[in-house]
Amino acid sequence: MLYPRRFTQFTREHADILAALVCGLLLFLGWFALHLGALKLALLLLPAAYVIGGYESAREGLTTLFKEKELDVDLLMIVAAIGAASLGLWRREYHLIIDGAILILIFAISGALEGYAMQRTEQSIRSLMSLTPDTARVLLQGREEEVPISQLKVGDKIVVKPGELIPTDGIIVSGYSTVNQAAITGESLPVEKTVGAEVFAGTLNSYGALQIKVHKPAQSSLIQRVIHLVEQAQTQAPPSQEFIDRFEKGYAKVIVITGILLATLPPLMWSWDWETTIYRALTFLVVSSPCALMAAIMPTLLSGIANGARQGILFKNGAQLEKIGKVRAIAFDKTGTLTTGQMQVFQVITASKYTQADVLKAAASIELSSEHPIGKAIVQAAGNLNWVGAIEVQAIPGKGIVGIVEEQQVIVGNADFIEQYVINLPKQLRQVAQFLEQEGKTVVWVAEGQEGTEAEVMGIIAIADEVRVQTAATITRLKKLGIEQIVLLTGDNQETANSVAKAVGIERVYAQLLPEDKLDVIRRLQQKYQTVAMVGDGINDAPALAQASVGIAIGGTGSDVALETADIVLMADKLEKIAVAIHLGRRSQLIVKQNIVVALGFIVLLLVGNFLVNINLPIGVIGHEGSTVLVTLSGLRLLK
Repeated sequence: MLYPRRFTQFTREHADILAALVCGLLLFLGWFALHLGALKLALLLLPAAYVIGGYESAREGLTTLFKEKELDVDLLMIVAAIGAASLGLWRREYHLIIDGAILILIFAISGALEGYAMQRTEQSIRSLMSLTPDTARVLLQGREEEVPISQLKVGDKIVVKPGELIPTDGIIVSGYSTVNQAAITGESLPVEKTVGAEVFAGTLNSYGALQIKVHKPAQSSLIQRVIHLVEQAQTQAPPSQEFIDRFEKGYAKVIVITGILLATLPPLMWSWDWETTIYRALTFLVVSSPCALMAAIMPTLLSGIANGARQGILFKNGAQLEKIGKVRAIAFDKTGTLTTGQMQVFQVITASKYTQADVLKAAASIELSSEHPIGKAIVQAAGNLNWVGAIEVQAIPGKGIVGIVEEQQVIVGNADFIEQYVINLPKQLRQVAQFLEQEGKTVVWVAEGQEGTEAEVMGIIAIADEVRVQTAATITRLKKLGIEQIVLLTGDNQETANSVAKAVGIERVYAQLLPEDKLDVIRRLQQKYQTVAMVGDGINDAPALAQASVGIAIGGTGSDVALETADIVLMADKLEKIAVAIHLGRRSQLIVKQNIVVALGFIVLLLVGNFLVNINLPIGVIGHEGSTVLVTLSGLRLLK
């Protein structure tokens, strides 16, 4: 019984159960006919039990043999059953045919139970797919018309009434309501949504009617991407499972060769009885097959993935669930990760000839197209002012941004970046900036001038960003979990970084980093701690997320890059989920180790029983298949 077949093809679950039931009925009738002396009837019923109960395993085994030129466990079981039947016919000991039929029956029952057990994981994953309705109510010339989701176009306006599922991602253009986003983010409480807010397919509108403008194709919605990633996680075997798969192929060959030797050498060398020796060899084939070992890993990891998905933790594949449990060091980005990322302009201080409005308008013109939280805060603060967009805008990650506004070059960024365009920064502004940074504010400098000439400082903008409420408690929890090193990485200045680190309980801080500098820090941490996690927003931190052993993106609902770059996505902005992910990873590793010990222990016990106690074939089958089901059910503990 090859585990991957049982795991991946859930659609045969009912067929497996029916085959097992019919096989059991035919076996009982055949046994009854044999005891009544109706040999011919028994020899019709028992082969039928073999065919119905063993057809699927025989098909899989032969397919693997002829297409992949490999032996697998399915074929070994069928060979053992047919061998027992052949031996029974040869010796006219028809109870051996019953033994072979019992092997087929228990094998079929085991497969059906295993499929049923794994279906619980599959149902948990597939529940994502039922979260979106098939149709949407579109506004066409003032009328509502239901159209299939697949026909929605960017720009369409759809109506969602109270109590309805939102059919696709979009922006609210009219209405106010609360939306239950638990299916996407794992948040237990509904979130208030009004005009301008983004909503997501598969979330539940509460009490208010909403008009939503479609801003991306339905197939690109967040829920569809999540479904794709979870489906991908099902098909990607982690390194440990790949090792077991490779081991199984070689192990099956060793079993076959050993079985042949056990069936032939004792009679030839020591004059053992042929029939007894062959029976012992067939029992050996059954009890030494690694079915339980094959089922030791993937049910556990898939259960962990399903458990995480229910809590808003999206694991890209089983390998990441394995790795997160081994993490020894974690690096955190600051803005949008340890802090809320919802920055606001705290203060604007100007140079002598400029007003606050001048500084804000110039900065907003440049930052209009920026995705950075600081840029968004500046644009929001300048919202009521008359300002125009910039041209030839060029962003330099970790430093600043430059563009042309009404034929003037405007530079926005940190002090070091501004000094590339201004020889001497005003001393008074430097002192104010230093004071603000010591208070934990982020200071942005603004300058303007003719391109190619020295620019003039217009002023500074102080940006305030609140530390997340749960950050300090999360850092404390991670330390209690035994994480050896926690560091803060940021492109912000040292004073601001130190202020945030002190507030949340992080001792080591790396500030004023460019994206490539963060990459270097991650590499150095990996040299010392091997398995290192990086937590960021998935945009500026993309290189570091990719380099880390485990990249964790905060707030997948806000970043497309997060879903593409990170290994794990926390769908809600809940930092405490990192500790939950680590706990899931560690628990999965513990269960996998327990399963492997149980699987190998059963194989050893059954082998000893075969050679020393002479257990019969049905007992060997019960022990072998029982251990497989036990290990599979053990893996499903992570669903809780």
